[in-house]
Amino acid sequence: MIQTPEPAQIKAAHYATAPTPPISSPGSPSSAAISNNTSRPPLAMSIINHHHILIVTGPAGCGKSTVAKGLSDRYGFDYIEGDDYHPESNVQKMSENIPLNDADRWDWLILLRDAALEALKRGAKGVVVTCSALKKKYRDVIRTARLYDENPNANVHFIYLQANQELLLARVAARQNHYMKDSMVLSQLQDLEEPDDDEINKIKDVKIIDVSVTQEQVAQRVAEVVDNLLNELA
Repeated sequence: MIQTPEPAQIKAAHYATAPTPPISSPGSPSSAAISNNTSRPPLAMSIINHHHILIVTGPAGCGKSTVAKGLSDRYGFDYIEGDDYHPESNVQKMSENIPLNDADRWDWLILLRDAALEALKRGAKGVVVTCSALKKKYRDVIRTARLYDENPNANVHFIYLQANQELLLARVAARQNHYMKDSMVLSQLQDLEEPDDDEINKIKDVKIIDVSVTQEQVAQRVAEVVDNLLNELA
């Protein structure tokens, strides 16, 4: 029996700043807004000199797919939807409201890592991947992509989409014909290990975006953070 956890305590630090547009009802960001509505800085040099793997992370309902598709369009990176790589056994468990455990996720994480590396090997200048990556050890599995990539300048970056329990449940409840249910969101929040200080300030491969704001604000923050990231590595 799945126990209902206390609401997750969300840390307020490390948010990217952005101008504040008019307030509207919260929702997933528009991929068109990310790819088209924010002016692009010159990123050609960094994209040529580095293999970039952008991992868009966070619990169900945070807007991973929409944000990732927007980033893929913006930079011309390949897009990998993490949910498509779950084995049928995982999908079956989730559809029956049975939480995934570490054993269920290991092969899935390795498949995603290897799919990103294969895309780079085929000539992609970058890859955007959606993956909940709820625990630090899951993110560590994907971090090993830097060791296996043929390009010595390869980089893995995590874009963690941060939201509170109320917002996540509301978004998942609004989905039609999706296997992820409310109880699965609660189980993910039980497993969630938000990026810690070492990941943010020592490894320095995690950026946190507060998505409990308007669609326009999320789009602006994501574009600003990733533009700066790619320019810093140029």
